Amino acid sequence: MSCIFCRIIAGELASAKVLENDDVLAIRDRAPQAPVHVLVMPKRHVSTLAELDDERIAAALLKGVRDVAVQEGLREFRTIANTGASSGQTVFHLHLHVLGGRALGALG
Repeated sequence: MSCIFCRIIAGELASAKVLENDDVLAIRDRAPQAPVHVLVMPKRHVSTLAELDDERIAAALLKGVRDVAVQEGLREFRTIANTGASSGQTVFHLHLHVLGGRALGALG
């Protein structure tokens, strides 16, 4: 198994777990870009958002984002899914970034 997130999900690598259920795992980012920076990923390997074809997993990811925000006390936050290398995706296991804890400013 070469996917680092699959190895984390399997318990082969340590992580700072924030939330886990049957469908998703949420961990703290190792190089946070905000005071709160959590990655929410499906337990089933899906490379990119463009390849996600399971509505149940899509719903579980969004619920995971919401649950992380509630757990972390975020009333306002940013959610990002980098899709493909040119967008900045470096780990090819779908994951949503949840960032918050300070004013983030506009993207552009």
